[in-house]
Amino acid sequence: MYEAEQRGLSAELAVYEREDSPLLDALIYADMTTGPAGQNFDFDRRIDEILVRYEPGSEVHNAISKARPYLGAAVERTRSRIAA
Repeated sequence: MYEAEQRGLSAELAVYEREDSPLLDALIYADMTTGPAGQNFDFDRRIDEILVRYEPGSEVHNAISKARPYLGAAVERTRSRIAA
């Protein structure tokens, strides 16, 4: 969603219903706790790795920066579900 917005594709994405579910949270958790070579990262290290890899002002850098609170919340919800 955030990257589509950065690329000017929000209208095209709007035709799809946004899913909010434990499954989506788990997918975000997997992506946001795994580095590019499959290594385990904590959330903040993963975000930092992405922001270093993509230069400031790029679509990915901007999208990840904007999405950080949403992504962090999904990671925390998944951690809570795993602990339960």
